[in-house]
Amino acid sequence: MTASSRARDAGSLDDSACEEDRLPPAFLAFHRQTWREVAHLLVNLPMALVGFVYVSMWLYAGVALSVTVIGLPLLALGLSGSRGLGRAERTRARSLLGLWIEEPSPLRRHRRSRGFFPWLWTALKDPVGWRSTLYLFIRLPWGIFTFAVTLVTLIVGWPVLGFVARGLTNADRAMVRGLLSPSGELEQRIEELESDRGVVFDTAAADLRRIERDLHDGAQARLVALAMDLGLAKEKLLEDPEAAARMVDEAHGEVKTALQELRDLARGIHPAILTDRGLGPALSSVAGRCTVPVDVSVDLAARPAPAIEGIAYFTASELLQNISKHSGARTAGVEMWRAKDRLMLQVRDDGRGGASLDKGSGLAGLAERLGSVDGLFVVDSPDGGPTVVTAELPWRERAAG
Repeated sequence: MTASSRARDAGSLDDSACEEDRLPPAFLAFHRQTWREVAHLLVNLPMALVGFVYVSMWLYAGVALSVTVIGLPLLALGLSGSRGLGRAERTRARSLLGLWIEEPSPLRRHRRSRGFFPWLWTALKDPVGWRSTLYLFIRLPWGIFTFAVTLVTLIVGWPVLGFVARGLTNADRAMVRGLLSPSGELEQRIEELESDRGVVFDTAAADLRRIERDLHDGAQARLVALAMDLGLAKEKLLEDPEAAARMVDEAHGEVKTALQELRDLARGIHPAILTDRGLGPALSSVAGRCTVPVDVSVDLAARPAPAIEGIAYFTASELLQNISKHSGARTAGVEMWRAKDRLMLQVRDDGRGGASLDKGSGLAGLAERLGSVDGLFVVDSPDGGPTVVTAELPWRERAAG
């Protein structure tokens, strides 16, 4: 062998060594997600046994004893336990299958309905508990099947293990979505209604406090002072008729002022013009008290329900008050119309802008009030203006008569 051939052989050996160094390390054929799915399928059997035995014990015992005083409470407790096992199954699907399922809302009963029987009734009609019970009850045959198929494939069908695991776990995912997921829009709607009910209670309480404060600090104080002035005038009637006449004249002026304050207070609760003539004249009356010229356009062929009408009126009224106090606008406009099953209100001004729904502002309170009746409230107010506020309310027909 020549020196050149020996050099070529040595070079090729060095190249082979370099190529081996560049190879990736050896690894198992399946992705870790496949092994998670295999683990899920193998754990199906023990979890299905636990769930089936648990449901069989409390369900059969509760039904058999339902004629006694302990049967229904046993069913209620069993449903609560099924909720817990359903939560464990959702956690297992989340960690092993990568399936994210929202947790259903907890059991709720009306805050005024406390005691054993309200709890019992709420627990017995819990749809989440019953769906979890059904899931646990039907899982045993499926758990046996998936355990057997996965174990056999793991031993003798290695090349197709990934496909088998994916197919079986897709069926598991469908079961979890169908039986262990929240009741979708219904539960979300319940959450929204409970939140809206709290907003309505808070708003009503705030309105009552405002009315009480206005009566105490305004009309009531003025009427007390009026009674005292009339008492003094009565005492001076014989001694100094002229002074008594002046005091009566002052009292007459106080009566007019007190009456005006009471009218304003009544208008703040529910104006007579809104009741008698509807939103068009009522909004024109509010616009007439605004400090800037307001163009009012109300295009309604019929009047909505009184509750919706009142909310629309007070929303427009408060927005016009904000324009008077804070906007620095020269002109403003109010438009109201009906769009299918919605009542639309738009208030605009050419002021300085910068209005927002920051927490604690008056606009945030309006947004909460409209949200309590499935309304929407949108503020478009860039710095420098103009400001456009759009409110949307559900249209509800006015009752006949």
